[in-house]
Amino acid sequence: MNAAADEYLMPGGGASITALPKVSLHDHLDGGLRPQTIIELGEEIGLELPATDAPALAAWFAEKSDSGSLVEYLKTFDITTAVMQTQHGLARVAREFVQDLAADGVIYGEIRWAPEQHVSRGLTLDQTVEAVQEGLDQGVEDARAAGHSIRVGQLVSAMRHADRGLEIAELASRHYGRGVVGFDIAGAEAGFPAGNLRDAFDFLAQNYIPATVHAGEADGLDSIRGALFDGRALRLGHGVRLAEDVHTAREDDENTYVTLGPLAQWVKDREIALELSPSSNLQTGAIEQWGDELVDHPFDLLYQLGFRVTVNTDNRLMSATSLSRELFLLAETFGYDLTDLAVFQLNAAASSFLPLEDREELADLITTGFDEA
Repeated sequence: MNAAADEYLMPGGGASITALPKVSLHDHLDGGLRPQTIIELGEEIGLELPATDAPALAAWFAEKSDSGSLVEYLKTFDITTAVMQTQHGLARVAREFVQDLAADGVIYGEIRWAPEQHVSRGLTLDQTVEAVQEGLDQGVEDARAAGHSIRVGQLVSAMRHADRGLEIAELASRHYGRGVVGFDIAGAEAGFPAGNLRDAFDFLAQNYIPATVHAGEADGLDSIRGALFDGRALRLGHGVRLAEDVHTAREDDENTYVTLGPLAQWVKDREIALELSPSSNLQTGAIEQWGDELVDHPFDLLYQLGFRVTVNTDNRLMSATSLSRELFLLAETFGYDLTDLAVFQLNAAASSFLPLEDREELADLITTGFDEA
């Protein structure tokens, strides 16, 4: 098992964040490849890469991803998806993905990806899902052999700019309960509302398949409304721009008093999870109206107001990050302690697409792990 995670300790020393049990809800398969794997799979298909050694390639991805634009950020995926067009490539990437999650202390991960982007070399949509599931299963076995316990599920994504939403929803349905745990739509958000895929979401609702929807990242409140009311989203992918519906009423020397608009109030009252990805949100310009540093991220505002916030990586390769690193950065920036970090993990467990009994078991594992820390 070739997986190693940088260890992150609580700021000022103390408990290992890496060792704590964690839940990952928003993590893209094609955004979590190992640079060395890209090089080796690229050689097999004759793919020209911007760098031919792993550290240089990793640096290239980090630099190109830090553009302040989701559209530019997404262009880096042309390389990763290129090496994920065969059964071998998909299975290897999925297997290593799970190994790396387990090495970072993740005990449950939902892994999202878009099968329609992986058929250029002759695989059918069903074959791509089966290849990924084979790799995920192998990764779980590898983790177990290395002394880790992890469970994973696939979130099948449809690309919101394409006209295949219903087809991908039907694909998710065929594999639901056999590795697939839910549905997502991804890709360029602005100009491509969830309502464009209403037939897909109708089908999912009729077949009791849960959905999370990318919204509130590269577009604002209308996109979030569409995710909730056209997409019936149970979670918001990012959702950070929901903070646009939080309004300052007044301020004094010690406190800021805010009011919630109707959309924000609805999301809070329904406990709809926000899949926040701090580093990624900085890179893509999702929080530019509030600032360009982590301290400007509305994460803490949303947390203090009682929203169901969760912490995610989005794309570990592009952001040069891990779930432990994201938690460390938040703790360092906002002064969070282990109690806060436990809340984020319990929020994620409660919002996962597992059956209720499994979510409760996951919460018990998290509570036990944090108590021991």
